[in-house]
Amino acid sequence: MIDGAHTGPLHFSLLTLFPELLRPFTQEALLGRAVTAGLLKFDLHDLREHAGNRWRKVDDSPYGGGAGMVIRVDVVERALAALPVQPDEIILLTPAGKKFDQKMAEELAEKNHLALVCGRYEGFDARVESLVTREVSVGDYVMMGGEAAAACIVEAVARLRPGVIGDERSWQDDSYSSGLLDYPEYTRPAQWQGQGVPEVLQGGNHAAITRWRRDRALERTLSRRPDLLPSAGLTPHDSAALVDLGVDFGKLAALGAPPPPPVKTKRRKRKPSEPALTIQAPTDGGEQ
Repeated sequence: MIDGAHTGPLHFSLLTLFPELLRPFTQEALLGRAVTAGLLKFDLHDLREHAGNRWRKVDDSPYGGGAGMVIRVDVVERALAALPVQPDEIILLTPAGKKFDQKMAEELAEKNHLALVCGRYEGFDARVESLVTREVSVGDYVMMGGEAAAACIVEAVARLRPGVIGDERSWQDDSYSSGLLDYPEYTRPAQWQGQGVPEVLQGGNHAAITRWRRDRALERTLSRRPDLLPSAGLTPHDSAALVDLGVDFGKLAALGAPPPPPVKTKRRKRKPSEPALTIQAPTDGGEQ
């Protein structure tokens, strides 16, 4: 959870060979509004400005041979040294880095200044690793450069800062923030091509809606990302929902889920006893 104690904007320094790829991204939509509101700050730094030669050449062929070109360590060193303010974190975007996730986004959102170093070609001289605080990958695939990866990280981190998005609850309930995938959402029209909106969402019973959303989030996570369930903070009611979805008690234990609440059995109502047959005893005077 972001505590909102920061007094200044979250500052991003983006080091890239193609700053014009990122400039519009930092100026539009919610990011642009947050910059105007003083919540975010972006600096774009062209690595070619620190090439150290009149050709602005930042790369060279790899020692030992092989295809492609490698960005030189001295170029990156000069670019980082030229930053007006030294960042809290210097992040190298590389397929070899630790995979970026929501937990890392929340951690980075607590910082004041992040520098993201975007690569191209065959990547960086390995000695660049000694200049950074962490290496990050946005997934198990290779792209043509680090600019798209930097954009992913900027969006995921910036939206966690207070005020950047309108309602902070909207990210607290998001996929991964809650520990589960997000529940399905609906809006008008209520009927579309034979598909309707679940009745519970139209009934106004907020407790029932909350439970329905949690159950649907559990259902989605179970079918699509069951690996998330052990760290999702499951409750006894969640366990009951998972049992209803077909999870057996052995699997519940493997997920670290608590036992579901005991089923309340309705007490069988006793049949009202038949009225007793009353016989009026004769009086001393005999039959009447």
